[in-house]
Amino acid sequence: MVDWKWAGIGAVLVIVLGIIFGLIGGWGSIIGVLIATIIVGYMVGGAGNGAIHGALAGVIGGIIVGIIVAIFGGAIFGAAAGIAAGGILAVVLIILFAIIGAIGGAIGGLLNRNPVEPAA
Repeated sequence: MVDWKWAGIGAVLVIVLGIIFGLIGGWGSIIGVLIATIIVGYMVGGAGNGAIHGALAGVIGGIIVGIIVAIFGGAIFGAAAGIAAGGILAVVLIILFAIIGAIGGAIGGLLNRNPVEPAA
């Protein structure tokens, strides 16, 4: 069962840590997403549960980042080109963040031996 609280918190962490680590450059954003999803996986516990929640956090974060890129791309390069580039980048980010999120969530879930029980 999906604990949407941790999926939402994970999405916020994906965006914030992705941006902060992205300022470093290179693989910074990927490392930020990985750290965020390890945290989410740790909080929900279990490799399978962590992978699901990490992937969800990655997908939600990828959608939000893609929308932001489309908006700024539209403002900079013109509406049609910016939205098209933003849409393509959003799809790439969603897939990439989902894969990294599932890996990070599984790692975090394996690290936690006492998972937090979801609120009823």
